[in-house]
Amino acid sequence: MKPRILVVEDDAALNAMLCIQFEEQGLEVSAVTSLGEARRVLASSGPDLVLLDQQLPDGQGVDFLQELRDSEPDLTVVMMTGLHDLDLAIRAIQHGAFDFIHKPVQAVELRHAITKALEHGRLIRKSRALDESTAQGAQPGDMIGQSRAMLEVSKEIALVADSEARVLISGESGTGKELVARAIHNHSGRQGPFLAVNCAAIVETLLESELFGHEKGAFTGAIGRKEGKFELATDGTLFLDEVGELALPLQAKLLRVLQEGVFERVGGLQQLTTRARVIAASNRDLKAEVAAGAFREDLLYRLEVIHLRMPPLRDRLVDLPLLVEGLMRRLSTALHRPPLRVTEGAMRLLAAHDWPGNVRELENVLTQALIRSRSQALTPELVVLGGANTSGPDKRIDAQGQRVDAPRTLDEVEANHIQYVLDYCEGHKGRSCEVLDISRPALDRKIRKYGLVLP
Repeated sequence: MKPRILVVEDDAALNAMLCIQFEEQGLEVSAVTSLGEARRVLASSGPDLVLLDQQLPDGQGVDFLQELRDSEPDLTVVMMTGLHDLDLAIRAIQHGAFDFIHKPVQAVELRHAITKALEHGRLIRKSRALDESTAQGAQPGDMIGQSRAMLEVSKEIALVADSEARVLISGESGTGKELVARAIHNHSGRQGPFLAVNCAAIVETLLESELFGHEKGAFTGAIGRKEGKFELATDGTLFLDEVGELALPLQAKLLRVLQEGVFERVGGLQQLTTRARVIAASNRDLKAEVAAGAFREDLLYRLEVIHLRMPPLRDRLVDLPLLVEGLMRRLSTALHRPPLRVTEGAMRLLAAHDWPGNVRELENVLTQALIRSRSQALTPELVVLGGANTSGPDKRIDAQGQRVDAPRTLDEVEANHIQYVLDYCEGHKGRSCEVLDISRPALDRKIRKYGLVLP
C-alpha cells in the first residue's frame, strides 16, 4: 500500500508541483488549500504524513499543529514556510512537527525530508502497535518477573480470569496494578473493551459523569449527551483505579450498579443496564478506611470478592535485572534512542535502592538516564535516585551502589573511585588513566591490588 501524503498549501502552482514530485516518488497525494479542507480530509481518511504550510487563508499552520497533536498524536507533520524565523521553527518543533523546511522548496531537500518523515511515522506506528499489543494482550506470562511473589500473582490471574468475580487489587503506587487488571481482562474471554478510570485524577463533580454519563444540559458545559464508562464497557471490563478516593455519595451510586446492574446518566431519567465486569484497585488499606468511616463496608464486600495483592519492588529485587532490561527496551524505542548497556556499578546502585515509587519510579530513573546519556552505557552517575535510602548521614550510597554506614579507609575510597571511573569510561583503560591522571602500569597495579572489575 502506497504511503499517503496530505499537502496543505494555498499556492496552486506549488501544490501542483508537489503532487507531481510525490507521485513520481510512488506516493499517494491529496492536496488542499486551507485548514478547513484539511480538517475534512483528516476526518474521512488517515494520511501517513501532512506537509503543512505556515501561512494559510484561514489560519496559521503552527497553531493547527497543536490541534493535530490532540486529535492525531501519531500523525507525522512536516512544516514549510517562506519566513526565515528561528522562533517559528522552534515553536513548530515544540508543537510536534517532525521537520521544518523553508521556501523556495528544493526538490532534493524535500525528498530527503519526506523520506525521513515517512520512516519516522512508520516506526512510531510500529512502536505504538507493539506497545498496545503488549498492554492490551497482557498475559500472566508477559508480566516481567521470576520471583516467587510474581509467580503467585500470575497463578491468581489465571484462576480468576474466567470467572465473573469482581477483583480488588491492592498494592503501593507504581506496582503495576493496571497491568494485572488488563491481564485478567484479556484472559476472561470478554468481547467488550477494557476501560480504565483513575478515580484520584478526576474532580468529584466530573467523575460521576465519567462513570455514568450525562444528558444534554445536565450541568454547565454539558452541551450534548455523553455515554459513561459503565455504558461503554458493557460486555467488557471497567477498571476503577484508586477506588478509595471515591466520595461517599459516589460510593453509594457505585454500590447500586454493582448490586443491581442499573444506573442513570447525570440529569437523565432512563434506567440503563450494564454487564461490565468491575476490577478495582487501591493503594490504601480499605479496611482501615472503613473503620475510619471514609469507605462503605458494603461496597468493600462487593468489590473484594477476590483480593489480589501486588508486591512492592523492594520485596522482589530478584526481578530487577529483568525489569531493567524490559523497560530499557521499551523506553529506548519510545524515546528513539539506542538502549543502554547497564554497568555493574549502575546495577549495584539500583539494587541498593528501596524503590518507594516501585516500578514507576524505576521507569522514571531509566527515562532520565536515556535522555541524559551521551554514551552507550548506563553508568552510576546517570542513576538519579530519591527515597529513604539515599538521605541522611547513616544511609549514604557510594558510586558502586554500596551503602556506606561508617568511615572508610583511604584504600577503600581509592578502590571505589577507580571502579567508578572504569565504569564511567566503559572499561577503556586509556581514558580512565586520563581521568585519574595516572600511568597505565599504575592503573593495572591498582586493578590487581583491589580486585577491580572491568565493565
